[in-house]
This record gives sequence, structure tokens and C-alpha cells, in this order.
Amino acid sequence: MTTATRPAPSPAARPAARSPRPDPGHRSAIVLRWVFLAPTMLGIGLFVVLPILASLVLAFFRWDIITAPEFVGLRNFLDIAADETVRISFLNTTVFVIVAVSAQLAVAMLLAVLVQSRMPSWLRVFLRSTFFFPLVLSAASVSILMRYLFNESYGVINWLLSLVSIPAVPWLTSPQWAMVVVIAVYVWQNFGFSFLLFIGGLAAIPRDVYEASSIDGATGWRQFRNITLPLVSPTILVASVMAIISALQVFDQPYVLTRGGPGDATRTVVMVIYESAFRELEFGRASAIGLVLMVLIMLVTAAQFRLAKSFVFYQ
Repeated sequence: MTTATRPAPSPAARPAARSPRPDPGHRSAIVLRWVFLAPTMLGIGLFVVLPILASLVLAFFRWDIITAPEFVGLRNFLDIAADETVRISFLNTTVFVIVAVSAQLAVAMLLAVLVQSRMPSWLRVFLRSTFFFPLVLSAASVSILMRYLFNESYGVINWLLSLVSIPAVPWLTSPQWAMVVVIAVYVWQNFGFSFLLFIGGLAAIPRDVYEASSIDGATGWRQFRNITLPLVSPTILVASVMAIISALQVFDQPYVLTRGGPGDATRTVVMVIYESAFRELEFGRASAIGLVLMVLIMLVTAAQFRLAKSFVFYQ
């Protein structure tokens, strides 16, 4: 006796699946998300994106606010290429970046290794707060204070030098010393951020690696060179990228300390942008210089990430 098999129902005979109803709670979450994002996006649009677009457009115009903008094409770029002050400012900025960033990263790494060494926890916390404290201060107020400290006639620095029979040094009026003071003040105030990055990078290194290397006889400089530097290299990359971007835009310290002087010895690119826009009312020229600086920052950052492939070690 055979049993007949019932034929499977055709797809047309099957009941259509009901589409899920929209969840009101999900819609509310999406709306709430955009409500919270709106102020930030509006601020970024008004104070970041819009000024960038305006600068890109103004770089091809001549405009002094009073008269109507006049389209000049590449004339602004040709003018700044022939301007001796602009060339000196880019040269000063390049020297500043090389020396200041190198000193900032070296000081931050040295102090981070020192703080991460064996010491009481209260002392470690105190040193971390002390080294980071200059970063929370206003750059203008710090520069005003340093201007008094380095004054040639009544500054504390020269008074201390006079105690050991060293003649007064024209810190802020000598082309040789003015850039040194600007770099020193900048490094003192900004190394705290790199210091915190290095603290985090060093804390992530397993202690077992150091203990194993100690058993093999590696201590001190050999541990630092063969273990610490390779394992903290991703942090070094991040710290160097951020430090170079910040140093390329330096303005407060040279402006307050020396006003770019003596002569053009400490005049930076951002100072020239400020003077072109708000003193000479040449907003097209200032925008062109700013555009060149932006392209330079992008190229330097891209080169850093390109070169990082040869020395950055990811665990």
C-alpha cells in the first residue's frame, strides 16, 4: 500500500509575509541623535567649513572690505612668491618646527620615561600634574610673563646671570637669541601634551618584556633602544604629527614676545597672514598665504604617514 504525497503549495498560494511596522522608539532615537548633533555640526559648519571655503575663494580675489572684491586669478600667489617677507617667514617657520618639535618630543619622552620608572605613586601623580600644568595656561599670558623674565634690563634671567658675573644677554632684541627664547617658551608650554601621550604609550608596554630582557642582560639604554622605542613608535607618530601641525601654526609666542623682530628674525607664516589681513586689509593675499600653509601641512602630514611604514611597529 502506497501513501500519496501531498504536493507542496505553490509560492503564490503562500500567505504574503507582513512587513514589520516602523518602531516609534527607533524613530525617536534617530531624531534625538540628530538633535544632539545639530549644535556641533552647526558650529563646525559656521566656524570651520565656511571660513575654509571663503578663504579658498578669496585667495583668487583682491579685497580690502571697503571696495568690492576684484578677481585677480593667480596674482596673489605670484605676489607672495616674490615677497621677501613671506619667504623669510616660511624659512623661520621651518627652522622653528624642526628645532621646537625635536626638543618637545625629546623632553616629553625623557620625562615620561622618568615618571614611569620606580617611584612612589604620589610623586608620580604630582609630576604628571606639574608637567601638564603649563598646557592649560593661556599662551598669551605665559608669553607676557616670559617677556618680563627675559627682559634685558630688569629681567630675572639676566639678574641670575649677573650673580655669576655673566653680562646681560639681549634675549629679545638680538636676532641670534630671539628665536631661541621663542622656541624655549613654546617647548616649555606645549611638551605636556606629548608627555601625556608617551605616558599612555609606555603604560601599555607589558612589564614581562622588560623582565625577560633583564634576564638576558639588557638594561638601561639597550632596553630603551630595542624595546621602548619600537613598542612606543605608534605613539611617537601621533605625537609628532600633532606637534608639527601645531608648530606650523605658531603665532602667540613670537607675536607677544618679539612682535616678529628684531627685523624679521622671528616672524612666522601665521604672523604674516595676520598682518596682511588685519593691518594691511589685503584679505586676498592673506587667504593665498593661508592656502599655501594648508597645502604644506597636508603634504608634511602625508609624508609622515608615508615614512612611518618603515619605523612604526604595531604589536
